[in-house]
Amino acid sequence: PEVAVVMGKIAKNVSVDKAMDYVFGFTCVNDVTLRDCAGSDPMFTRAKGFDTSCPLGPWITTELNWRDAHISFTLNGKDVPEANGTTARLIHSIPEQIAAISSFSTLLPGDVILTGTPYPAGTLHAGDEAIVHVNGIGSLRNVIMHA
Repeated sequence: PEVAVVMGKIAKNVSVDKAMDYVFGFTCVNDVTLRDCAGSDPMFTRAKGFDTSCPLGPWITTELNWRDAHISFTLNGKDVPEANGTTARLIHSIPEQIAAISSFSTLLPGDVILTGTPYPAGTLHAGDEAIVHVNGIGSLRNVIMHA
């Protein structure tokens, strides 16, 4: 469960102070990883890039308290408190992430940055219903399928 940042302008070598000027909006993301593939692929390509991975939504909002947006996660209708958190607990703030990425890669309008999870959500299984909720955005619901 994470907040995703959607870029709105071309960003290259952007300062932390100006980083948010390049953002279009924010959405929810369920950054799913195939744990059984993660160890065999040091680049995480298969573990992160499989079909239906990285669902985003339910929409993009242009207004969000990105400094302290509360993120919650429910699995099969039950709250998963260890996966709940806030963007204030990110290791690197959203502006710091944008500045760092734009220092080596040009960010284009529509590019999406996954900001990281305050805490991992745990293991998911086929048939599980996973809901990511971010205050100020809404809820993203996914039913887990075999990859």
